[in-house]
Order: sequence, then structure tokens, then C-alpha cells
Amino acid sequence: MLLPVYLGMLERSESALAQFFRQVAEGHGDEPDVFHLCHTLAQQCERHRRSLQPVIDRYGEQPDDEPERLHTDALDSTREGPLGLLRDLQDLYLLASFVDITWTAVKQAAMGVRDEELVSIVEGCEGETKTQLAWLSTRLKQAAPQALIVAS
Repeated sequence: MLLPVYLGMLERSESALAQFFRQVAEGHGDEPDVFHLCHTLAQQCERHRRSLQPVIDRYGEQPDDEPERLHTDALDSTREGPLGLLRDLQDLYLLASFVDITWTAVKQAAMGVRDEELVSIVEGCEGETKTQLAWLSTRLKQAAPQALIVAS
């Protein structure tokens, strides 16, 4: 069974997403909505990680480097200005999309092994991840005109 690979990947990608949400919050603190909401979304990611612990205790966790591959040097710092905000939101969206599709894969496996506890965990976390993606998409749409047309 290779479910432990995806459980480990999910745990580490949620951790990376939480870290980058906090980094963007601090790096773009002049945008009050970004500052506050990114901190809130980081806390959600940490809750997701904690909710996985009983399942990881049961199935185990196998190392995989996928989240680290996604967490490139570009995610090690935030960029400045309107274009920087736009690009940082885009990076967050990419990482959140990875988390989202990983939740989908884990849910399919949970249904395959008829693990109702894991299905329940996934459904709660997956819904919040989709909300994170929706906010990122909306905020990116809001930031794009300022960054691409007005700013120079």
C-alpha cells in the first residue's frame, strides 16, 4: 500500500502552504486583507496537518520530495510592489492547487479502503482548500489590473 506516500506528501505540502501563506502575509503587510486572511489560511493549513495525525499514526508516512520540489527559491521570499503581490499570489495558488489535488487522491484511496474517518477528514480539509483557492483566484483578479496596467 502506497497511501503513506501521499499522506506524507499531504502533511508536508500543507506545512509548506502554511509557511508561504505566513510569508506572503508578512511580505505584503501593507495590504490589510492579504495580511489578515493569509494568517487565517495558514492556521487552516496547520489544522489540516493536525487532523491527519491519527491517520498517519495508523497507516504510517513515507518520505517523498514533491512538496520540496514545489517549494523553490522563488517561494523563499516575497516580492515587492503590485507585481510582486500578483506573482506571490500566483505561487500560492500553484501550491494550494497541489494540496487540493493531493486531497483528491487521498480521498479516492480512503474510499477504496473504506476508511470513513479518513474520508471525513478529507472532506472537511478539501472544502477549506477549495475556499483558499477561490480567495486566491479572486484576490489575483483584483491585483492584476493594478499590477499589469497601472503600476510601472
